Amino acid sequence: MLQWVKFWFLGLIWGSSFMLIKVSVEDLGPFVLVSIRLSLAAALFFMFLHLTGRRLPTDPKLLLPLTFVGVFNTAVPFVLISTGETMIDSSVATVFNATVPLFNLVIAHFVLADERLNTAKIVGLIVGFMGVVLLVSRGLSTTDNPVLGQILVMLGALCYAVSLVVIRSRLRSVDRYTIAGWSLVIGAIAIVSATLLVARPFPPVEDVSRNAILAAITLAVVNTAGAYFLFYELLENWGVRASLITYALPPIGVTLGVLVLDEPLTWQLVAGGVLIMAGIITTKADTPRYITNLLPIHLRPRPRIR
Repeated sequence: MLQWVKFWFLGLIWGSSFMLIKVSVEDLGPFVLVSIRLSLAAALFFMFLHLTGRRLPTDPKLLLPLTFVGVFNTAVPFVLISTGETMIDSSVATVFNATVPLFNLVIAHFVLADERLNTAKIVGLIVGFMGVVLLVSRGLSTTDNPVLGQILVMLGALCYAVSLVVIRSRLRSVDRYTIAGWSLVIGAIAIVSATLLVARPFPPVEDVSRNAILAAITLAVVNTAGAYFLFYELLENWGVRASLITYALPPIGVTLGVLVLDEPLTWQLVAGGVLIMAGIITTKADTPRYITNLLPIHLRPRPRIR
């Protein structure tokens, strides 16, 4: 029972991220928002890394892919999604972010020898991307939720998918907390450096609302650092079942956008979201094995002895 409480609490945390981005990005701008989010989250995780003796890998074969993950699993997608949300509703962004598993299937097919596409995966991809086309068509027929904003969020999802494949192919021997923590630190360094170069002028303090500041801090402390710890705790207790969190995020994100931010609930949003989730579920038979391979060896389920 306690694990299910943690599961739905994590779903609420991650599902609310897009609403919080929408609240804060208008005042802070994408680069400043992501700098605040990653800097605070990285500082909290760095203390954990230091206390537990999880050092930054020095082997170039591990350091280079870890640096890639730090940039393309945190800094770049956070900026892309935040920029996209200056143009589109948080509920739409939530649904587009759910395309990560679909992108992941395509990339893994060409990179990982044991993750080839099969009939179920191909059908799932077709159904899922039909949902994407339906959502994009909504942006073509109205000035709301323009296509550019939708593309930016999908590019963020693509970054997540590429990073997952890099973790699988290059960082399988590295502890998950080490990957999570040091990727946050690297991402924070990258985004703060970029922000100092391109985000000028910074938003005047008097023009930033209290809600924007609170949303940014919540994103950092709860939705990034806290959620990472909670997810890995679920992994330790549930194993591959923790991957079910993927299915909980779009309904929660859309509901919060509609109820809290008064965003419109259109038939294209509902139908597109259903198609995307149906596409992911169609590939469900192969998903547990893939996620099992992402786990450290001591967390993987032991084969049954007949």
